[in-house]
Amino acid sequence: MRRLFPVTDETAARPGESGPVPPPGDREWTLEELAGAYAYPEPAAGRREPWLRANMVSTLDGAAQHDGRSQPISGAADMRIFGTLRGLADVVIVGAETVRQEGYRPAREREAFAAARKAAGQAPATAIAVVSASLRLDFSWPLFTSPRVPTLVLTGAAAPPEQKAAAEKAGARVVIAGDGTAVDPARAVRALADLGMTRQLTEGGPRLLGQMIAAGVLDELCLTVSPMLTAGDGQRIADGPALTVPRRFALASLLEEDGFLFSRYRRT
Repeated sequence: MRRLFPVTDETAARPGESGPVPPPGDREWTLEELAGAYAYPEPAAGRREPWLRANMVSTLDGAAQHDGRSQPISGAADMRIFGTLRGLADVVIVGAETVRQEGYRPAREREAFAAARKAAGQAPATAIAVVSASLRLDFSWPLFTSPRVPTLVLTGAAAPPEQKAAAEKAGARVVIAGDGTAVDPARAVRALADLGMTRQLTEGGPRLLGQMIAAGVLDELCLTVSPMLTAGDGQRIADGPALTVPRRFALASLLEEDGFLFSRYRRT
């Protein structure tokens, strides 16, 4: 792993980072260094302000998946960063279709993050929050029946009551984040923050990320550019209606390993 931006000879932590900062040379980073490079901003004392970051991967020609899944365009370094981002987050927000396609399971408790999570007042493992308007989910999946911390289901007030009951019976926590059947991204982010889950991470899919961008709630995008070409009609990382005016983000850091680029952009 090597740092391409920002380049400096200093080893002090930069704004938005904590812990030792590796020099720009090419070498394997420790988990502590990766966690420091991707640290969440420190919240103001006594405030529960959410910080929502997205973690997505894209090929050189703009595909967010191959054969319906992101794994074929990922790599070892990408998975290390994927695990680091999960280890830092209070909650992972994910769309129901992505849960089905990627075969989501509960986030596991990782010993390497145990001390830091305890010191930060976090649960032993990251919670998963599934966004679903219809609640057409299989609540017998391990994601709902055997998580380390209860899985949350974000839905609208008008979601089918029998499906809400099925979710709760399986052990999930139903969180209402919309007046009708649809989920309001801003209300979802706020509802999770009110539960103490301010360090938020979304892994998509593209439709959910598009909704979050349109709602103006995305604070940070961690984008892996995979050195692969797929052609075809693969989805982009964000889907849905276009913004009236493109929204600009600022480059915060850029890392590279084995041809993969790991960029981090923040809201200006």
